[in-house]
Amino acid sequence: MTNTTETENICGLKRENFQTTVKGKKTDLYILRNNQGNEVAITNYGGAIVAIMVPDRNGNRANIIQGHDNIQDVIQSPEPYLSTLIGRYGNRIAKGQFTLHGKEYKLAVNNGPNSLHGGKEGFNAKVWDAQQINEKAIVLKYISSYGEEGFTGEVEVWVAYTFTDDNELVIKYQATTNKKTIINLTSHGFFSLAGIADPTPTIDNLICQINADYYIPIDETCIPTGEIRFVKETPFDFRTAKPVGQDIDADDEQIRNGAGYDHCFVLNKKEEGELSFAAKVTEPSSGRTMEVFTTEPGVQVYTDNWADGYKGQNGATFPRRSAICFEAQHFPDSPNRPYFPSVVLNPGEKYTQKTIYRFGVE
Repeated sequence: MTNTTETENICGLKRENFQTTVKGKKTDLYILRNNQGNEVAITNYGGAIVAIMVPDRNGNRANIIQGHDNIQDVIQSPEPYLSTLIGRYGNRIAKGQFTLHGKEYKLAVNNGPNSLHGGKEGFNAKVWDAQQINEKAIVLKYISSYGEEGFTGEVEVWVAYTFTDDNELVIKYQATTNKKTIINLTSHGFFSLAGIADPTPTIDNLICQINADYYIPIDETCIPTGEIRFVKETPFDFRTAKPVGQDIDADDEQIRNGAGYDHCFVLNKKEEGELSFAAKVTEPSSGRTMEVFTTEPGVQVYTDNWADGYKGQNGATFPRRSAICFEAQHFPDSPNRPYFPSVVLNPGEKYTQKTIYRFGVE
């Protein structure tokens, strides 16, 4: 971009447009910049990532994540989880119920018959305490009170975003609790590698590889059936890279149940908790690439199946399937599936997660 002064953000977002007070807490905009001059913009309202400015193969920067250009639109977004942090429990819990140490807990039902992404007002709708550590890093902190949204225990959560000189957005999570509880945190980035526009192009031509031999089938309400299914000879086989759109409308019960892809992939791991390659997408026309690495056992792949062309920042619009999400997380409905990796957090333990989104060009 030409004529950019030192004081301007290349993403074109203005800090004052993100400053307000919500329930007594101040919201703001934070810019992370690396030595290549690329940018990540984050607001402490829901930890929403509102811009990722990275170049295409010709060196032209564009914003490749969906967001809004002012705090009011973030708060009132038609997509409440647009590129936000998710908690206390990412993804769905069947019928909003689970049992922990012999006691039954009831959560708000906010997605068909199920609880989704932490309930009616999850971490995506909270103002986090923010501290910008340096030009490349910010730490957000939130204390989720005992009984918030029906969950037990007071949980203290820290999320650190770092934008490295290698164009890696590193997200590190940490949480502790004073009482046995469940937790499943993630970042719900809506990535549009072609660059957001009016309209933002479809993701059908994205070349996608997912490092998963298995995925988790769902019922018609998007709750796991309990099975863990081999991807071979299904639309879910991304072990070899293929276009996202190739099988997205396949005549397949699982595709119908998700209205496209809205499924958790079981990542191939040598050992539990290792930081390993999860997925890669390549956008053929711009040459932009994104690789995902995570310590989590799964990644929810969501192909933005419900967007309707609503308005985003700087005149962009977000039609159906104009973004892809790679939500690194534990499996949906894990509290009700004892054989899924545990999401229980005990006092004295520390929940940790590290997920990296690495941007490049080919």
